[in-house]
Amino acid sequence: MPPSPSPSPTPDTPRPTYASLLAEGTAVPTEGWDFSWFQGRATEARPSWGYAVSLAGRLAGARAALDLDTGGGEVLDFALERAVRRPVLTVAAEGWPPNVAKATALLRPRGVAVVAVAEDRPLPFADGTFDLVSSRHPVRPRWTEIARVLEPGGTYFAQHVGPRSAFELVEYFLGPQPDAVRGARHPDRERADAEAAGLEVVELRAERLRMEFHDIAAVVHFLRKVVWMVPGFTVEAYEPRLRALHERIASEGPFVAHSTRHLVEARRPAP
Repeated sequence: MPPSPSPSPTPDTPRPTYASLLAEGTAVPTEGWDFSWFQGRATEARPSWGYAVSLAGRLAGARAALDLDTGGGEVLDFALERAVRRPVLTVAAEGWPPNVAKATALLRPRGVAVVAVAEDRPLPFADGTFDLVSSRHPVRPRWTEIARVLEPGGTYFAQHVGPRSAFELVEYFLGPQPDAVRGARHPDRERADAEAAGLEVVELRAERLRMEFHDIAAVVHFLRKVVWMVPGFTVEAYEPRLRALHERIASEGPFVAHSTRHLVEARRPAP
């Protein structure tokens, strides 16, 4: 989401109705990872490490690069545009068909091959193909496959969603979650899984970041876009909670939550 809000409406500007906000949040397309629609409606602080810019530097030093869970290709496109040199081979993998189409349209002009890969299938690449594998917010890191397609000495560089990310919003709709759910995606667990796959974790940094939702349209669009937050979310199923949250935002101000992110750098040891 955008890092800072737009100016608030002036006192003379009529406020949108609850019904119009629901309709707007429901109508916005959800393909890709472009969050520009949220400008002025929701904000999220950015991690201090600047993942996309850092990825540009990694791409400049790579020979063959693979970007996993590329979404609509927006982050990879940003990084390639800023890389002082591009890899000889760059491949992007994505599992959701609407995102595959969007990423192909965006990345093909840059010479990137976009491959459709289902989450439950092995990566369709030979062992040791890439010296750089990257991912921003993978659905689930596939450590064994990452280690397999990396060449000895190759690097996995990624930004992951951490534990309890936006859980204030999740638990508003779903109620208190079991400890196992709340602790999922913990960086310590991911370190152990990466090492079990044969990777050496070089760096692991975590941050907790403030999020603000300024209207109910932003909440609706966010939950439609980030579907694993409230599985099966529909406006109809959660209408009473949405109405109550709309009234709360109108009377108290933005709904505040916190995202968690961690930066991961792991290496496949050389012989």
